Amino acid sequence: MKYRLKRGFEPDIERVREVLEEVIPTEVHEEGNMLVISYGALKRVEVKIVDKKLSVITEANPEASEETMLETNRRFRDFLLKATGYTAKQRIKQAKKDAQE
Repeated sequence: MKYRLKRGFEPDIERVREVLEEVIPTEVHEEGNMLVISYGALKRVEVKIVDKKLSVITEANPEASEETMLETNRRFRDFLLKATGYTAKQRIKQAKKDAQE
């Protein structure tokens, strides 16, 4: 999924890394120009900047408990808010608009 960045939110991978480390308590690995983590209900998360947008690819851990899924989802939403500047509702609205174009 690709997310637009709100005005004033730099498309800088180091800024995104700082947000990731702040919100999700796990080690962040670099693979080329991509940040990779594994946390809770997310087996693998790949984050990079593509065309001034935040590109995030996730792979779920189907064996995670419901409690772990809820906590992971909360942290992931917090990460997206702090990284993009947009709330979940705003991100959905933009995704719909992009799909129509």
